[in-house]
Amino acid sequence: MKQKLFKSLPVALAALFIGGAAQAQEQPVSNAAQQFSTWSIGVNAGVLTPTSPLGGHNDFSKNSSNLGYGLYIKKQFTPYFSLKLDGIRGKLKGDNSKSFNDGKGAAIVGGNTAFETQLNYAASLSAEVNMFNIDMFRKQDALQLFVTGGAGLAGYKPKVTNASGTTEYPKDVKELIIPVGLGARFKVSEKVNFNLGWSVYFVDGDNLDGTRRGPRHSDKFNYASAGLEFALGKGKQLAFHNPVAATYDEALQAKNLANSLKSDLDAQKSENAKLRTEMSDLLRDTDGDGVADKLDKCPNTPSGTVVDGAGCPLVTPAPVVTEKVIITEADRKVVKQAIKDLEFDLAKATIRAKSYPSLNRVANLLVTKNFSLKLAGHTDNTGSADLNMRLSKDRAESVKAYLVSQGANASRIEATGYGKNQPIATNKTAAGRQKNRRVEFTLY
Repeated sequence: MKQKLFKSLPVALAALFIGGAAQAQEQPVSNAAQQFSTWSIGVNAGVLTPTSPLGGHNDFSKNSSNLGYGLYIKKQFTPYFSLKLDGIRGKLKGDNSKSFNDGKGAAIVGGNTAFETQLNYAASLSAEVNMFNIDMFRKQDALQLFVTGGAGLAGYKPKVTNASGTTEYPKDVKELIIPVGLGARFKVSEKVNFNLGWSVYFVDGDNLDGTRRGPRHSDKFNYASAGLEFALGKGKQLAFHNPVAATYDEALQAKNLANSLKSDLDAQKSENAKLRTEMSDLLRDTDGDGVADKLDKCPNTPSGTVVDGAGCPLVTPAPVVTEKVIITEADRKVVKQAIKDLEFDLAKATIRAKSYPSLNRVANLLVTKNFSLKLAGHTDNTGSADLNMRLSKDRAESVKAYLVSQGANASRIEATGYGKNQPIATNKTAAGRQKNRRVEFTLY
């Protein structure tokens, strides 16, 4: 029986360690930035009994329960897996004060009638695997169930009683132990837990009770305990962290963000539709004289009538200029400054008031020197191609309308929109996109 026991238990223990190590590789990436407490220490006390409810052979008919106590230090690697170094001490006792039958129909008589073993230590390194989180949708649970398995060394000194008296072993016995167990952990506060545990210790020897009845077999004892565990360091306890619930919350946040972005997009579409309506009203030219209705002081002029900047018919035709147009450096500076000062409302063709002084100087050039002017509107690549083409055209037309309102001849101003098709800088940076949003002035 002993050979089978100590051949099968290491295999099961190895499987427990491998399973826990595999879980250790599954640390949630999404929670990597969160700080957790992973070290803890614990103390406990409980009952030591020199037998096991799992069955097996006992050398005495009555086994007493006595006080045991212990402490441990634990490192939590993932919410599911940890390693624990622990030790317990106490006393184990038993006697033949009640009827006992060895299973062969004959009561045991003679030999040792009682024993008392001082368990100086039972130290072991164990793997602890949390079975599951009680609530799948709570990121921090208050209850955790776990199983343990490990290996270690026990040191003890038996004392036996028989008809000749009481005899104590001359020296301490040291033997291999294999503890396996289960328990429950309750979170009392963020740094304190209350633990309940039960473990069976399988001993690689037949010396624990100082008695052998028949063929040698492995002794065993169990320890049922309650105790406190204290988390060390900053952050919440990793053992109570529920990565499934955390992932669920992150998915819910992503869904809420997507809904918010959709609402923003719908609002922007509505704003763009309103913008197109406003631009249509601003640029409407019912009589086709080249002057928008809002600036036309003489509406409904006959088709083909030559009008001035206010939309009113000219009394005398403008003289035909046959001489060569000369554009000076000073003229170019006026236009360059107007381009630099030109600003519009965000995503609209409405000219801001700070642009008016520079545009007034350009209008004066057109009136006094009879220049012609080409206006070319451009945008960056943000938004659809159709929207950018309309916005660039509308902005160029808006500048033309303003210059005409200041006396410039509408027939000598050409307004064209090129959308995002002629960038002068990269659209991959904010600075580049700013340069691409422009209206170019060309005198001729």
